[in-house]
Amino acid sequence: MELSCAFPPMPETAEYIALAERLGYRRAWVFDTPALQLDVWMTLASAAERTERIILGPGVLVPSLRHPMVTASAIAHLSALAPGRVEVGVGAGFTGRNALGQRALRWSDVVGYARTVQALLRGEPAEVEGARVEMLHWAGQAPARPIEVPWKVAIAGPKGMAAARELGAGIFASRPPAGSSFDGFGSVTAMVSGTVLGPGESAATPRVMEAAGPGVAVRYHLLYEAGQREALAALPNGARFIELVDALDDAERHVAMHSGHLSRLNDIDRQVVTPEALALSPLLCAAEDVPAWIAGYEAMGVTELAFEPMGDIPAELERFARAAG
Repeated sequence: MELSCAFPPMPETAEYIALAERLGYRRAWVFDTPALQLDVWMTLASAAERTERIILGPGVLVPSLRHPMVTASAIAHLSALAPGRVEVGVGAGFTGRNALGQRALRWSDVVGYARTVQALLRGEPAEVEGARVEMLHWAGQAPARPIEVPWKVAIAGPKGMAAARELGAGIFASRPPAGSSFDGFGSVTAMVSGTVLGPGESAATPRVMEAAGPGVAVRYHLLYEAGQREALAALPNGARFIELVDALDDAERHVAMHSGHLSRLNDIDRQVVTPEALALSPLLCAAEDVPAWIAGYEAMGVTELAFEPMGDIPAELERFARAAG
């Protein structure tokens, strides 16, 4: 099991990634959420200049946000800054699109986008919007092609898994429930959040709420966006969440609901994510129980845990690193 971390692209993220390298984390993934935070590629480039060993990558790109040539050029640039340390994640766009008031992309579009970018990085021509495009960088302007980097797909059910298989890629699974199985995939990253409890701490401890609450709130956001109202209503205070979000103006609903995504609890979240709701957090246990918690993911076929620290991020990175060994 490899232990990695994942961050929103904030002004301090490059320094957090440098700390993660010193603590021994294997990879650092950065979200592609321009409506909520800064630019993923600029953040990764800044991190590349501060690090030497940790693997860097977007986790995950949203195809509709950039022309394939822009993404290919960005991958080439990061590969020049961090040779051999670049991996790329791509997905249909949960918050990266929902926070813009858009639905997720079709999986066929995700596959087509990834294939186009991969072709460009191999030095081959591709067709985009009816026109032939090709990386025209000459010697000295970019790393020599072909530029090969591993890819992962952020799955959302069977169609996402099928897209990953079609691309021959690994997968991201966000907060997979106990009993999940990822047989057939050699590279499986589980995105997990929460916190390691200290002596005397519980779900009612303010620090615990700030560290674990935003990760729990995302589950409410996802179920609402997916139209799974029955499943949402079954969560602690789920009916109240539906009531609060339904009451919002249609044109502003997505803005209010996704504010603070994986960073902090927004005004709606704070009325719903109570200590009782923190039982939904993937990680909420004492340090001595963390090895068994990790073993549970290994049994699913997970090969990498990507920990999403929230609250006091440096302290959370250190706390999890110590508990995980």
